[in-house]
Amino acid sequence: MREKLILLILSLVGAFSLYVLAIERGEKVNAVWFLVATLCAFTIGYRYYSRFIAYKVFQVDDSNPTPAHKFYNKVDFVPTNKWVLFAHQFASISGAGPLVGPVLAAQMGYLPGLLWILIGVVLAGAVQDMVVLAMSMRKDAKSLGQIAKEELGKLGGIVVLLTIFSILIILLAVLALVIVKAMFNSPWSTFTVFASIPIAILMGLYMWYVRPGSALIPFLFGATSLLLSLYIGRLVADSPTLSVYFNLSEKTLAFFLMAYGFTASVLPVWLLLVPRDYLSTFLKLGTVVLVAIGVLVAMPEVKMPALTQFAFNGNGPVWKGDLFPFLFITIACGAISGFHSLISSGTTPKLIDKESHIRLVGYGGMLAESFVAVIALIAAVSMEPGLYFAINSPPSVIGKTFEQAASVISSWGFPITAEELKRYSQEVHENILSRTGGAPSFAIGIAYILAKSTSEALIAFWYHFAILFEAMFILTTIDAGTRVGKYILMDILSYVHPSFKNYSNPILNIFVSFVVVALWGYFLYAGVVDPYGGVKTLWPLFGVSNQLLATAALIIATYYIATRHGIRYAWVTGLPALFVGINTITAGLEKVFHPDKGIGFLAHARWISSFLQKGELPSGINSMDVAHKVLLGDYINATLAFTYVSLVVLVALISLYKVFKHLQKV
Repeated sequence: MREKLILLILSLVGAFSLYVLAIERGEKVNAVWFLVATLCAFTIGYRYYSRFIAYKVFQVDDSNPTPAHKFYNKVDFVPTNKWVLFAHQFASISGAGPLVGPVLAAQMGYLPGLLWILIGVVLAGAVQDMVVLAMSMRKDAKSLGQIAKEELGKLGGIVVLLTIFSILIILLAVLALVIVKAMFNSPWSTFTVFASIPIAILMGLYMWYVRPGSALIPFLFGATSLLLSLYIGRLVADSPTLSVYFNLSEKTLAFFLMAYGFTASVLPVWLLLVPRDYLSTFLKLGTVVLVAIGVLVAMPEVKMPALTQFAFNGNGPVWKGDLFPFLFITIACGAISGFHSLISSGTTPKLIDKESHIRLVGYGGMLAESFVAVIALIAAVSMEPGLYFAINSPPSVIGKTFEQAASVISSWGFPITAEELKRYSQEVHENILSRTGGAPSFAIGIAYILAKSTSEALIAFWYHFAILFEAMFILTTIDAGTRVGKYILMDILSYVHPSFKNYSNPILNIFVSFVVVALWGYFLYAGVVDPYGGVKTLWPLFGVSNQLLATAALIIATYYIATRHGIRYAWVTGLPALFVGINTITAGLEKVFHPDKGIGFLAHARWISSFLQKGELPSGINSMDVAHKVLLGDYINATLAFTYVSLVVLVALISLYKVFKHLQKV
């Protein structure tokens, strides 16, 4: 009776919160209702649905030994406290996706994005993370690729590995592009982010050589040094002599990130990856709590409409396409992320102490990431819509001056003046125009929320603090992602020759790392030179690839459940796989074949070709060299999108065939 009463109260409060957000139009909506609806939905999902999956579907039993106990070696397989492992899982899965996707989706209004984040994570995203973790745990902590090979055969294993690797390349390129867009021509941000690298190295040296195993002193040093770097960064930006060394172009930053990714992937993990991961974990969790408290204190009003005109006509300036299917691939990681399946079948299952901990670590970890997505959405929709579109629209759409931008954006029905745009730029100490990529929008929204809770004199400080927060997310993912990509590529190449399986060969490690960085570096550079902002082109491709990987993971999980725990429970992952699959395959095919040049890669390529054949330049492109690069990029992007769709469809067909074969035997 008590449980039913709790469920009823949570349901009523959550439903009322959504009613206020969806129906009330007579007065301004407060962002606190976002938090109330979120906490109710997440509590229901965790308390009831995750318990059903754990105890009914997987029949977890703490008397069963986990891989951490069966293969205990004090290195990789170590039983770990569930709260420590929860923090590890959250830090590992938290990239730029939940910060960027909801911000970009806000161009359609706050309601579609909020609904999908809440529904998607409870019924799909958290389910995927938890089920893949349970599946890997039951199969001795094997990776998703190894599980696919065992469950679907050699062909299925190769297809899944190819899917994972190709998607990882786009993921790393897009994340690097996001940070480039946030840092270019910004000495303050660039200095602060650069400073985090030697800080992490010094922490690693102390933890390895000076006081092995020490954690508190390195953390205090790292946290203090990061805050100090924010202060020094302001001094550097204000110095005519020093600022020129950190006032870097997008191309320069792109090459720096490539060099960083390569170096980080070949250095010992204890020197850079581990201390950065350790420091960023506390920074992530601390900042999320800080911002949530800031929202409760500031109680910001929601300025963006529940639905904008772009939700109906699909002709938005930030990204183009209809609400279905493009909203879902834009939000991506905030609701469900295929990348998480690699983490849930990577280090985490090797550290699970008891089977029941999969609820907190798998389901709870994803809820925490989605909470970040809700915070990001609040940051975007609580700022003036005119400011939002000024930040996120490329110069090819709104022009390059404050006057041009104000005129164009006001014509869309979101009034803003050139003087207001100049004032916002002065307050954050950056030119805010066309800072595409989502990260600057998040940072500005957070800065104004925290400044309202503290002091408006700190707007610039909070803005650059938020940029540092996002950069730590992204650089950690680039560190780990490049290293993971190296091992996946070596696994793929081992099918050609077994010598590629030798992880300890230093020459082979360096060579494969270079190949991985060169691949994602190409797409990063293509995004940098893209006259349409880069993110506008690559984020949909990232969304398609990421969601298709989630589809593949859910399909494999469905096969596993159907053959191990009965067909009656296959709907738990089967229905999310069906929805996400249909939506994402539709989006992938539309990105390839849609006749609108603002959506379809091939249509855009034909449009550019029509100008080049006449010896002319399309609008927004200022040189023949750039035009040819964009044309080549369109064809490569179309090929990739079609390849992703084909690989996942192949995984689905193989799984269906295997299920039917299994049912015939039963």
